Amino acid sequence: MIKSRIIATGATDGRSAQLKEKGRLMKLFKIAALFLFSISTYAALAGEIKPYSQAEFDKLAAEGRPILLDIRADWCPTCTAQEPVIRELMAQGKYKDLTTFTINFDTDTALLKAYNVRVQSTLIVLTGKQEEGRSVGDTSREGIERLLNNVVH
Repeated sequence: MIKSRIIATGATDGRSAQLKEKGRLMKLFKIAALFLFSISTYAALAGEIKPYSQAEFDKLAAEGRPILLDIRADWCPTCTAQEPVIRELMAQGKYKDLTTFTINFDTDTALLKAYNVRVQSTLIVLTGKQEEGRSVGDTSREGIERLLNNVVH
């Protein structure tokens, strides 16, 4: 009789452990779902940053949308300093309609010529195809934000 109680208690403890584990998994699932939801909501309020695509650029320009051209080089320390500032600003809801296209200074020579770009770390803002402002080598949050505000008010 004592053995059967021990076995029964063991079975109950096993079932209890399973329920606790199930509860932990449900909590993790809920946390993961909330996290994914918050990311998707956050992304919907942020401007996009993507590699330059002529087709996408043409579509946005035809719609008269605000565009930032970020001409950068992987080896450029100024470009590296600009990147987190641009990302931080683009994450703000104010810039949700602004699209940033990154252009590779070393390989996209036709675009450099088209936009009269002579050095990397050049930022150009446009409304449609109309240039509204440009900066070269500015890494300050204030300066980059002032430039973006030329196309987003």
